[in-house]
Amino acid sequence: QGLKPIVSTESPALIFGTTSKLASDLPATDSFLGKNKVPDLQKLFQKADGLPVHLKRGVPDKLLYRTTMALTIGGTIYCLIALYMASQPRNQ
Repeated sequence: QGLKPIVSTESPALIFGTTSKLASDLPATDSFLGKNKVPDLQKLFQKADGLPVHLKRGVPDKLLYRTTMALTIGGTIYCLIALYMASQPRNQ
């Protein structure tokens, strides 16, 4: 007699009437794909100019780096002040 299969072997019914397009069906020249920028960025980041990688793209990177450092230092100072205030006894 053998064992009966627990899971049905038939495929389930479609939920939607039409199927969506697969990514492989789309032409490769669609406008949303754009130009491949990876080779250009590789040349930029591998250039031996003495700059760290996180500052190679110029002013936007410097601005982001300095903002991050300012927020980090400011947050650390704020935490230390809050810790100092929490360690002091309250006056009754």
